[in-house]
Amino acid sequence: MPAEVFVSVGSNVDPAHNLRWGLEQMTRRFGALRVSPVYRNAPVGFRGDDFYNLVVAFDTDDSPRVVSEALDGMENLCGRNRSGERYGPRTLDLDLLLHGATIMNEPGLVLPRPDLLRYAFMLGPLAALAGDRRHPVSGDTFAALWSRFDQASHPLVEVELPGLREAHAGA
Repeated sequence: MPAEVFVSVGSNVDPAHNLRWGLEQMTRRFGALRVSPVYRNAPVGFRGDDFYNLVVAFDTDDSPRVVSEALDGMENLCGRNRSGERYGPRTLDLDLLLHGATIMNEPGLVLPRPDLLRYAFMLGPLAALAGDRRHPVSGDTFAALWSRFDQASHPLVEVELPGLREAHAGA
């Protein structure tokens, strides 16, 4: 039975182009995407250009490891530089947040992604896309988690990137 997968997608280097490219790659690899609104926010952990972030969902029979490796490959093809500091500009940042109700802690892959509950740019778009879904560990809905989140500490501003959501929207 396919798992519903949620991926955080972000960029602060030519974000309109790189987000479109990333969604095209994910659509080719995984099929139709369900796409949250896009949000602009200040970078976390460094000074730089604002990020544009969203969350996408798709269904897949692939294992979490296979999905994660495919996302890493897409980042690399988009010019992701992994040799620099941990926090810095990103051409494309694809983070596997959830793979169905999978709970795992393996080297290089923890699900659900712990950062999901720490960062507005992950939790906010996920709540907008799938607010009624439940966190596999806490059991809380993502809408409830977002309503309790300190949203003022890292504000998100919804922005329009024309055609981005519609081009990849699934049924």
